Amino acid sequence: MSNDVLIVGAGPSGLALTIALSAQGISYKLIDKNKGPGTASRAMVVQSRVLEFYRQYDFDDKIVEAGIPIQHFNVYKDKRLVGKLPIAKKGKDVSPYPYVLTLPQDIHEQILVEELEKVGGQVCWEHELISFDDNETFISATFQQPNGEEVTETFNYICGCDGASSTVRKRLDIGFPGGTYTQLFYVADVETNTQLDGASMGFHGNHFCVGFPIRTTEQLRLIGIIPEEVKTNGEPPESFKPLIPFAENILPIHIKNINWYSSYRSHHRVAEHFRVNRAFICGDAGHIHSPAGGQGMNTGISDAFNLAWKLSNVIQGKADKSILDTYEPERIEFAKKLVNTTDTGFKFMANSQVVKDWIIPYIFPTLLHLDILKKKLYKTISQTAIHYKHSDLSIGNYGNIAGGDRLPWIHIDSIDNFEPLKSRTWQIHIYGKLTQELKQFAYDSQLPIYHIPWVTQMSQKDIQRDAVFLVRPDGYISVATNSYDVEPLKQMIEKYHIKP
Repeated sequence: MSNDVLIVGAGPSGLALTIALSAQGISYKLIDKNKGPGTASRAMVVQSRVLEFYRQYDFDDKIVEAGIPIQHFNVYKDKRLVGKLPIAKKGKDVSPYPYVLTLPQDIHEQILVEELEKVGGQVCWEHELISFDDNETFISATFQQPNGEEVTETFNYICGCDGASSTVRKRLDIGFPGGTYTQLFYVADVETNTQLDGASMGFHGNHFCVGFPIRTTEQLRLIGIIPEEVKTNGEPPESFKPLIPFAENILPIHIKNINWYSSYRSHHRVAEHFRVNRAFICGDAGHIHSPAGGQGMNTGISDAFNLAWKLSNVIQGKADKSILDTYEPERIEFAKKLVNTTDTGFKFMANSQVVKDWIIPYIFPTLLHLDILKKKLYKTISQTAIHYKHSDLSIGNYGNIAGGDRLPWIHIDSIDNFEPLKSRTWQIHIYGKLTQELKQFAYDSQLPIYHIPWVTQMSQKDIQRDAVFLVRPDGYISVATNSYDVEPLKQMIEKYHIKP
C-alpha cells in the first residue's frame, strides 16, 4: 500500500482534511493538478465553527491574525442604514470567536499549506488524477506527474476534494442534481475612500450588493447581480467600471480603485451521495450554492473535519469501519438544507419587490430588536447551530442537550471545556459528580475523563448538574446522559468498538 489515503484537490477542504489526517499519524498523498495555491481571493469568510476546528489543531490564532473580525452585519436601503445585527454581542457567550472573519482564500490556503509543511507534509502540485478503481479491499489510482508520465499507486481510501467539476465524483458516477441561476453575478475587490462598519448588504431599486472588508478596512469585496442595462448582448462588461454607480447607490461607499473583477454564474447543487465504498467526496465536489451567505467554503472544511477523525479511527483500529457509514448522512443532510435555504433566500431577495420595498426597510429592523432572533441568526451564520441529532452516532439527552449537539462552550474563570478538545480523541466530560459507576466505565473503556465542577452559570448553556457527555473527536456530543446512568455510554462504545 502506497499510503492510507489519497486526497485529490488542495483547496481549503483538501488541505484541512490532510492536516487533520496528518495530525493523527495517517499516511497520505495530496495531489492537485494546478501549479500551486490559488492567487484570487474567491471565498473570503471564515465562520466561528471552522475557527473552533482550527483551535483543535493549534493554528486558530494564525488565521485570526491574518483576517479582519467583523463585529456587525448591516442592512442598507438606498444607502440608508435600516438594520444592524451585532454579531460579537450575540456570539460572545456561544463561541471563543464571536465574529465573522474575513480572510481572502489565497491567504487562507497559504496558511493551511504552511501548517501542513510545518509537520513535514507537502502538496504534490501538477499531479492530475486520471482514473481510479475500487477493488473492495483497496483503491488503485492512476495520476499524471508534472513530466507527463502516468503512475499507479494503491491506497486504502480516496477522498475527492476536487471542486464542482470533481473527477472523483464523475468517476463514481454520482449524480449532481440542481440548477444554475439565470442571473449573472459579479465579484470585485475594490479600494474605497470610506469604511464599512462591518459586513453589509444593501438594496436599491431592483439591485442588491453585499460588501465585506478584506485585507485592510479600506478594501472591500463586493458581490452582486449584474444589471441588464450594462450587459452587451447578454454578456457582462469587461471591467467593473460600469458597475461602480450601481454599487455606490446601494452602499455608502466611494470606490477609488478596482483591484480585481470577475463575473460568473452561480449554481445550486448537492451530490446524490458523498460516499461509495472506499471513496468519499468533500466540499464543492459534493455541494455548491450561492456565495452571498459565506457558507460554502466553511461547509466544505466542516466536511473534511467530520471525515478525518472517522477515517483515522478506522485505519488505526480505534473504531469499527461501520463508523464511516455516518459521514454521508451527517453531512449530506446539512448540505441539502443549506442549498435549499440559500436558494430560497437568494430568489426571495433577488426577485421579490416586496422584500426590497417593505420587509427590508420596515419589518427587518423591527425583527432585529428581538434578542432571541439575533442570537439564532448568529448561531445559524456561524454554523455553531449545526447538529447531528439524527445520526446513528448520537443517543440520549439530559435536559435540553441531546446526543448530536455541538458541545456548548463553557468559559468560566479558569474553566474552558474546549481546551481538552485539542487532544482530538474520544473523551468523557463530567459536569458534576464523578460516581463509582463512571470511574469503572472510564477504567474499562480507557477513555480520558475531564471532570469539570458544575457551577450554576453552566445552566445558562443548558448544562445541568451531573451532566455526562461522551464527546467525539470533532467536538460534537455522541452520548448525553447523567452521572447515574452509564448504560448509554456503554452502548455507544460497544456499537462502534471505540478505543482510546
